[in-house]
Amino acid sequence: MGARRRALDRDAVATALWEERTLVKTWAMRGTLHLLPAAEYGAWIGALAARAPRAYLNASRLRYFGVTREQVERIAGALDAVLRDGTTRSRAELAEAVARESGEAALGEQVRESWGSLLKHAAAVGALIFGPGDGQQVRFTHPTAWLGGWEPEPAETALAAAARRWLALAGPMTREELARWWGVSPADGRRLLRGLGDEVAPVTVGGEPMWALAADLPALAAAAPTEGVVRLLPAFDQWTIAATRHAEALLPAGVGRERIYRAQGWISPVLVVDGRFAGLWRHERAGGELRVAIEPFGRTPRAVRAAAEAEARRLGAFLGSEPALRWGPLD
Repeated sequence: MGARRRALDRDAVATALWEERTLVKTWAMRGTLHLLPAAEYGAWIGALAARAPRAYLNASRLRYFGVTREQVERIAGALDAVLRDGTTRSRAELAEAVARESGEAALGEQVRESWGSLLKHAAAVGALIFGPGDGQQVRFTHPTAWLGGWEPEPAETALAAAARRWLALAGPMTREELARWWGVSPADGRRLLRGLGDEVAPVTVGGEPMWALAADLPALAAAAPTEGVVRLLPAFDQWTIAATRHAEALLPAGVGRERIYRAQGWISPVLVVDGRFAGLWRHERAGGELRVAIEPFGRTPRAVRAAAEAEARRLGAFLGSEPALRWGPLD
């Protein structure tokens, strides 16, 4: 968030999460961790709960974890019951509670050994969110106890709102891109688009048919290419995620998309110049020093270097340390 909010305080996100409770940490799109506005929690849960059967109760996933649909639903019910008292509990404590509530010790062991994967269905149906951690130990609590009263929005309304948000941020896009962001099949992506009705319109980008919000068409038609905009975007940035299917069009010739979209779903931090991927970068702390390395994909004009170095200094100011900057291969 510091990459996008120029005046963001380092403690602002933690304060919003654990003190003001205006943000919620939970598994959301594609079953990945997100921070969601607490005021919109009911809308997101309405959409996520509608997605949950295909995402978490499909046959291949159930086989992989060795559980049945009924068992996953019992886990969610047990978590909902034990967390409603407002306590925060570790995953090990949740495993014990699930075994006790369900009367099945094996279910408790599944929760303990699944790296949190069997908690995602419970999160999607509004039975669990992340609570304040204890050092390095993650803890969970109940959204009603943590946030107060909320109600899930009807599925149709909530799904349309979710699709509208991503189209507004990352459109134009294909139905496959919309489906990938949400973590569903292309057929489900088509249904998401159909749920928006006349709010979406077909467009053509580089000869490929796509979709955009009808309200955005005038601004898209009038948009001009940017010049001199240089950013160091962090790992898993939404811009990079949105570009997954058409990344080749944003990369220099001869640079493979695997440099950014790596194994096990890792999405690298990128140097972006005028919306195109111009390199990779990383930062690390070592002995109280902040080290920033930037690997360009090719020749880097002096103005781009200067802008990237300014970005690195801004990162350093955000993290409270002057960066030691190096240009060259990351590995």
